[in-house]
Amino acid sequence: MAAAILAVAASLPALAIPPVPRPAGEFVIPMPDGTQKLLTSFRGKVVCLAFISTTCPHCQHASQVLTKLYQEYGSKGFQPLAVAFNPMAKMLVPDFVKSLNVAFPVGAAESDAVFQYLGISPLERSVVPQLLWIDRQGEIRSQTPAMGDEKMLGEPYWRSMIEALIKEPAAARKPVHHAAKHTAGSGA
Repeated sequence: MAAAILAVAASLPALAIPPVPRPAGEFVIPMPDGTQKLLTSFRGKVVCLAFISTTCPHCQHASQVLTKLYQEYGSKGFQPLAVAFNPMAKMLVPDFVKSLNVAFPVGAAESDAVFQYLGISPLERSVVPQLLWIDRQGEIRSQTPAMGDEKMLGEPYWRSMIEALIKEPAAARKPVHHAAKHTAGSGA
């Protein structure tokens, strides 16, 4: 039976991650307190939307680094957000936030909604965290490839994205930065 499922999965076309730049559609982030945050409510800010697993050491480290960057760049318009989508995430998020001193909103969502938003098939192998960099106008300018990219998952890249995007005004559309050219399989 497992072999048959794998054969069917292998025959399905892999979903290509949608190109960047592209509009960041609405994403509803269910919060642990029962409220919801709308991604579009952060328009006008530079947003790093991190899709994480609360049990992943890389995601834990990323959340701590994003907290540090938020403390440094928040007053200039940078806003990190995280969405946990691992099993029991809704229950695990409050302890995750507290134990790691995460200083930005962290919610939890169903994995199907996350994969659909990212444009990744749930049958495709992918790594966490998955990061989207969204400019002040609500355009996704960079997205981590499904299988990750070591360069794109490090603080130097994150700083370069924040510094480049916070310089852009919210009203005027600017040319795409080098970071926006990163797509799945680019390896850059």
